[in-house]
Amino acid sequence: MEDQENIKHRLSELETEHRDLDDVIDQVTAGVLFDQIQVQRLKKRKLMLKDEILRLRSVLIPDSIA
Repeated sequence: MEDQENIKHRLSELETEHRDLDDVIDQVTAGVLFDQIQVQRLKKRKLMLKDEILRLRSVLIPDSIA
């Protein structure tokens, strides 16, 4: 059971970071001039977080069809 609690905690952390990155990307791109490379890195990190979030969710809620 502790493993599930650890996964839930990690999932929560990742979801928070994912939301925070949304805000950062919005702030960076709100300016007239912004660093495209920085935005690309932020979006890449956000995508990696999303992939990890989906992976952890699948561990918590396994696919019953498979």
